[in-house]
Amino acid sequence: MPSPGGVMRTHLFRPAVEGRYPGVLLFSEIYQVTDPIRRLAAYVAGHGFCVAVPEVYHEYEQPGTVLRYDAAGTDRGNALKVTKPVPAFDEDAVAALDGLAAHPACTGRLATMGVCLGGHLAYRAALDPRVAAAACFYATDIHGGTLGAGKQDDSLARMAELKAETLFIWGRQDPHVPFAARETIRARLEAVGATYGWLEVNGQHAFLRDEGPRYDPALFAQTLNAVIALFNRTLAG
Repeated sequence: MPSPGGVMRTHLFRPAVEGRYPGVLLFSEIYQVTDPIRRLAAYVAGHGFCVAVPEVYHEYEQPGTVLRYDAAGTDRGNALKVTKPVPAFDEDAVAALDGLAAHPACTGRLATMGVCLGGHLAYRAALDPRVAAAACFYATDIHGGTLGAGKQDDSLARMAELKAETLFIWGRQDPHVPFAARETIRARLEAVGATYGWLEVNGQHAFLRDEGPRYDPALFAQTLNAVIALFNRTLAG
């Protein structure tokens, strides 16, 4: 898809049956479109959605680049998270929503979802009035305003703009978003009167990722059932 930062490779997942389906813009963690992210996207698509997954670091990495779940990959992903300007993340979201809405397999009804970095990006993308719903898994950096170049994002300040029904999902044992951080986010949601759901489970950061020791398949099923129910309800019609 074209974006102001250059062509953004975006992976599309859709049901095998021909037709038009509501669109879900899925943002990955800092490692880009890994195998667990592809399986997550396929899972959501299999429930009757057209799912688009952009490569969030397309300006800095060659198309198709996947960072590994190791120290080097983590360092690179975290470095790019605070190298890319926040407006560039937002421009990519608009471009991806434009492309997804126009795709022949999409009805034009739109939702966003994401994990980790992607949870934060899904929230910011949901500030777009076209987005009816969002699901944000253990979204990092919202509480501290530390996303992007300069580590000075305005995500908390803009929360009054959030009109999409948004489900925030957290692992209570997640050191990246501890209790005080979650309380900061929830207090702001309450202050602005947002329409939101809130689900805390006993899980680690990345409990949704089906590789590695933190994966919890029971929590995967529980939380994804809640997400699919949200999308079915808000994207119908």
